Amino acid sequence: MKRPGASSAALLMLVLLAACSSKQEPAPSGQPAASAPAAAQAPAESAAPSEPSAAEPATETTATETPTETISETDDGGQETIAANTPSTTQPSLRLGGPAATPPTSSQFREGSNYSRLVPAQPTSVPPGKVEVVEVFWYGCGHCFALDPAIESWRGKGKPGYVEFVRVPAMWNDTTRMHARLYYTAELLGKLEALHTPIFREINVGGNQLNTVDKITAFFREHGVGSDEFQKAFSSFSVESKLQRADFLNRRYRIESVPTVIVNGKYKTDVGMAGGEPQLFSLIGELAASEHGG
Repeated sequence: MKRPGASSAALLMLVLLAACSSKQEPAPSGQPAASAPAAAQAPAESAAPSEPSAAEPATETTATETPTETISETDDGGQETIAANTPSTTQPSLRLGGPAATPPTSSQFREGSNYSRLVPAQPTSVPPGKVEVVEVFWYGCGHCFALDPAIESWRGKGKPGYVEFVRVPAMWNDTTRMHARLYYTAELLGKLEALHTPIFREINVGGNQLNTVDKITAFFREHGVGSDEFQKAFSSFSVESKLQRADFLNRRYRIESVPTVIVNGKYKTDVGMAGGEPQLFSLIGELAASEHGG
């Protein structure tokens, strides 16, 4: 719902400051991206985050390179229909969620304003009794870089024990797909915890876009991974399978901007919708508690 006057302008500005759009183009190779707006800066001790170009409101963007997909709006367990020229990304190991639970009664957050409901409910990969919280992100997004310290703090100290946090890389163009492969390669090599923040900083502060195999190989070599070991992981079946799953989820979630948060495959939100970083984590907490039955 649009509201006139100053409130509308303020909301638009908040969205602009909170997400990187799928229509953005990456910065030229080897050049630092433009600085992110001040409202989305990382903590003072960190260098200012940067992003390829000015973000656009999530409500006005479409992932131009995302394959066409028709999803049933009435059957939570239904099969998806994908364009004939799209590689199959059906994931038999994923469990499609049931009908979305009634969202929590909240004095602060409203469905349609602070979060939206995903219809049908989407796949999760957590055991029974757990609630999955997914962050869809892109290493080249300055807003993802700015949010990451808060995500890491919440992941380490703030989230309830019944919540399982999962990152899913954005997959809307060649650059995001390359960074997704970088992410899953680091994970396969057992280097993700050590390299996640350095990768963000290399791109957003150092200006090295890590958008070619040679640049990524050199980066891993600098962090103790030999070229042969890296190449084996980078082109492995395991990484290919995870990229296929990420593509599947990006399309099912209808990702148009990042960072985007998905709670238990049923609710979708971001910093702008929630009203700011503290509100985002409060909202995640309320939705997760509702899904857990608390």
